[in-house]
Order: sequence, then C-alpha cells, then structure tokens
Amino acid sequence: MGLDDKIKNAAQDIAGKAKEALGDHRGDEDLRREGEADQREANLKKAGENVKDVFK
Repeated sequence: MGLDDKIKNAAQDIAGKAKEALGDHRGDEDLRREGEADQREANLKKAGENVKDVFK
C-alpha cells in the first residue's frame, strides 16, 4: 500500500467521521448515513490494499 493511498483512505475515514458527527448533531440522518458510508468505503479500500500487500 502506497503512502498516497494510506493518506487518502485516512482522510476519507476522518471526513466520514466528521459527517457522521455533524449529522448526529444536526439531526440530519442522510448526512450521518453518508458519513458512515464514507467510513465503510475507506475501510474496504484499506482491506483491499492490505490483501495486495500480502501477495507482493
């Protein structure tokens, strides 16, 4: 996993956490769900990169 990918995934995860927290604070269920989805996507990307690293 390249450093760029790690940084992008971490940024997406942090942004997702921020969206989720803001959605909770505002009572905006759509924003909260969007934040959760961003976090899941970042975690899936990280898992995929980890699998690729194993087979290098």
